[in-house]
Amino acid sequence: MEGPVADYSDVEQLKLYRLVPIASPTDTNWHLAPNQGEVVVLARSSGDARVVAAEAELDYLEIDALPGDGNSTTSSSAFRNEKLYTVVDEADPAYPIEGPRGVVAGTVRVDNIRPSEL
Repeated sequence: MEGPVADYSDVEQLKLYRLVPIASPTDTNWHLAPNQGEVVVLARSSGDARVVAAEAELDYLEIDALPGDGNSTTSSSAFRNEKLYTVVDEADPAYPIEGPRGVVAGTVRVDNIRPSEL
């Protein structure tokens, strides 16, 4: 007897996820990327939730500055660091479960790009 099979054909089937900082405020990893607090996103998966939150941050490609080799800063976001943030399913009915992929609650700061020299 076969059980129900999940339908993954709709790639825009979105769920709510909460990204929660788990590292101590004194953790040295916060020197690499700022703590953004808790954020709720609509995303395809827990991994996609990290990407959605990181994409909401300011990126070098959006301002008149570039890192070496013209790379994006999205991969260096605190949201993508499993030592800094965890991702949990969000079931609070106060948040919309329909709409576009993106941040639905919390504030994502745009001062995440820090100069290497002061």
